[in-house]
Amino acid sequence: MASSSRLSSTDSNLTWTAKQNKLFENALAVYDSETADRWHKIAKVVGGTTEEEVKRQYEILLEDINHIESGKVPLPKYRKVRGISEGSNICSEEKRLKNLKL
Repeated sequence: MASSSRLSSTDSNLTWTAKQNKLFENALAVYDSETADRWHKIAKVVGGTTEEEVKRQYEILLEDINHIESGKVPLPKYRKVRGISEGSNICSEEKRLKNLKL
């Protein structure tokens, strides 16, 4: 029975919109582990979710972070742009804008 409830929780994760995910991430930054009724508050911010769904989303996030940090997720292959990677190009663009005070 535990696996079926886990499956339904995982399925609900698939229905989260990009906006809900962003709201979730921002709420995690606002409501830390010391916050009373943390999961209730985060669910309210995200909207359309329950405390249990928010907790499951957090567990999934922790699993993803652990996979990334343990090297189980390969680094993306960036396209080359004029001999430099896109990531470097973005960094250069950010520096240029900073220097222009934009």
